[in-house]
Amino acid sequence: MEKSTNKAKIIFHIDMNQFFCSVACIANPLLRGRAFAIGRENSTKGVLSTASYEARKYGIHSAMPQNEALKILPSLIIVNPNFEMYRDYHNKFISVIKRYTDIVEVASIDEVYADMTEIAKQKHPVVLAKEIQEVLLSTYKLPCSIGIAPTLFLAKMGSDMKKPLGVTVIRKREIKEILYPLGVEDIFGIGKKTYPRLINNGIKTIADFMNPDNKQKVIDLVGLNTYTYAYNCLTGNSSNKVDPNRYDESKSISESETYDVHKSIIEELALELRKMTRSVYNKMKKGDYYCKTVTLTLRDSSFITITRQKSLSEYTDDYYVISDIAMELLEDNFEEGKTYRLLGIGVSNLCLSKDLPREYNLFTINDKLEKEIEIEKMMKEFQTKFGTKALYFKKNEK
Repeated sequence: MEKSTNKAKIIFHIDMNQFFCSVACIANPLLRGRAFAIGRENSTKGVLSTASYEARKYGIHSAMPQNEALKILPSLIIVNPNFEMYRDYHNKFISVIKRYTDIVEVASIDEVYADMTEIAKQKHPVVLAKEIQEVLLSTYKLPCSIGIAPTLFLAKMGSDMKKPLGVTVIRKREIKEILYPLGVEDIFGIGKKTYPRLINNGIKTIADFMNPDNKQKVIDLVGLNTYTYAYNCLTGNSSNKVDPNRYDESKSISESETYDVHKSIIEELALELRKMTRSVYNKMKKGDYYCKTVTLTLRDSSFITITRQKSLSEYTDDYYVISDIAMELLEDNFEEGKTYRLLGIGVSNLCLSKDLPREYNLFTINDKLEKEIEIEKMMKEFQTKFGTKALYFKKNEK
């Protein structure tokens, strides 16, 4: 994982509140204040993409089957998605943020990170956040919540704490006071399949997670990589770099596929993901790259796309590490009842082996070489016996 530099920065995470519902209300103001959801109009099939706050009061939520939602609330209004308007208002949203800084990293259609360090020298960060909220709300009727912190992770945690229209400041010295009382399910990056294991084993709060007495128990439950990542983030020792070009092709290697027949079974997606991961790994090896970040992309049948990533504390070119992270991201973000039309996997924060920090060349690579040589030898022997394609999958190969 990329570490924070010593000089404190002021990072904003700006998260639009129920963005798709907000856009729907712009298109049809009569929806304001009413219980409605984005899905398939005039149908009981499919699942909901999202629900208004009024609908959520009844327990209606994203990924819920429409027929189940209508049983709970027969008067629920279902609205078709409007992708053209989503793109238009996303661009409006970004244009407002860029009035204040050019250092903007788009995390998804409804959230961005922005480095406000320079402009905050002229205007207090909280005043600045309130101004951005006012501009977005009064000009475009888009409510948002904003987290302010010295790292991207803490800013994201802050924006999630107060919705709608909240502003939360988290300084490093306030982490214990603000974050430790929260549940482990609130740790950004801890997936929905992971936190129940923690809770069932007595790790219920972030304070429990960070307690040194629980360290080995937590590692046993979530793995060393996840523990190290979350621990560093929750001590304020994670990235403070907002990178507008983070997802440029030149800085990443990725594979994705769109399916004519949408997939709803996680085992099918897992098989596809393994093939893609092997392909990405082969490209890494061919270019002699190491990576720090693994990213999963899922697009459902309603064209709602999520991108989730996990960063390591050090560079790796270990296929099994990359594959394990990819599978973990899939398991944590796959939703039962949804069908998926696109799956993608990528690696980023790349570094050529010759450019690795010195300690890699002195220790890490030498340790890995013996294992890799043995693995490569076994693979070659296997392929000599069973054919060159025995361990590799290519697109459209059956």
